[in-house]
Amino acid sequence: MIFSRVKSLDRILESARHNGLQGKLGAIDLILLGIGSVIGTGIFVLTSEAAQKAGPAMMISFVIAGIVCGVAALCYAELASMVPVSGSAYTYTYATVGEPLAWMVGWALVLEYAIAGSAVAVGWSGYFVGQLQQWLGITLPEALVNGPYAGGFVNLPAMFISLVVTGLLLIGTTESARVNAVLVIVKIAALLLFIVLAIPAMNSANFQPFMPTGLGGITGAAASIFFAYIGFDAVSTAAEETRDPQRTMPIGLIGSLLVCTVLYLLVAAGSIGFPLGAQPLFMPGTDHVYIPGSIELHERCHAIAAVGKNQLVCSNETLAYILRVLGHPHVANLLELVAMLSLPSVILMMIYGQTRIFFVMARDGLLPPALARIH
Repeated sequence: MIFSRVKSLDRILESARHNGLQGKLGAIDLILLGIGSVIGTGIFVLTSEAAQKAGPAMMISFVIAGIVCGVAALCYAELASMVPVSGSAYTYTYATVGEPLAWMVGWALVLEYAIAGSAVAVGWSGYFVGQLQQWLGITLPEALVNGPYAGGFVNLPAMFISLVVTGLLLIGTTESARVNAVLVIVKIAALLLFIVLAIPAMNSANFQPFMPTGLGGITGAAASIFFAYIGFDAVSTAAEETRDPQRTMPIGLIGSLLVCTVLYLLVAAGSIGFPLGAQPLFMPGTDHVYIPGSIELHERCHAIAAVGKNQLVCSNETLAYILRVLGHPHVANLLELVAMLSLPSVILMMIYGQTRIFFVMARDGLLPPALARIH
């Protein structure tokens, strides 16, 4: 049977010993890698979408999404401790259910990292173009900042940052981890600054009604918020380059997820409690909310803005918008700049994870041997 071609743990570990990567990363490195891969464009822009779906109850949605990821992280932590190689879910599948399914899982991971990395690169491009225009007055042609499906020709800034991150990874894992640590510290500092400014201005009355859209809204928001957690599994691709993986991998996976969840909850609390609140917009005469991103919601938001009013759910740059409403426009501009500077850490982890999957699949003979070469 084709599905019986299972690679034993002994063979997997033996292969890693003879043609493996050097273990240089510690627990703190893994936590920072995890935070770097998780905190991206999601928390900076998804808060308004979650508010439109669930209102103040989006805090429950953040907890649900965190618990779901936490359960998966526990599985990754145990498996990465047992099989400390760079293949992540690909290797775990190879060792349990066989080669064909492992091949499919491997390519699914490659696709996940490629799409996530590309999405963040495009998001970075948007921040970069905006900052370029705001600070230097330079406006790039639409054809060079959008892909063909977005009305342009090629997104040069997105390509540029992807190449820069790839070059950094070519230099070495230790150097990449150091740069990632700096970017993560900057990212956390920006979120903490938002929390420090937003939490004291909270109005508890804005938390009522707490569940305006019921359980359906909470689960819908949790599905959207899940995107803000995507990437936590990339930490497991570093197992082969980790010192004492049996101890450090669980710390890295669970620790990074806990830090991100706490930060997300504090950001959500600050977003709900600020003067304008985070109540969703309902369709007139119904108990149905507008669908986030829909033309109808856009038109309603435009009508609200036309009479001089504003709503959190109408903002595409939620955190910066809240800071402007609170009277901190310069901090809001700084937050956007920090978001642009720190997003490459997510791209770094996505490309890092992708190359490790390629490496292990090539080592197993499922891809050309050239991809298993260590430079």
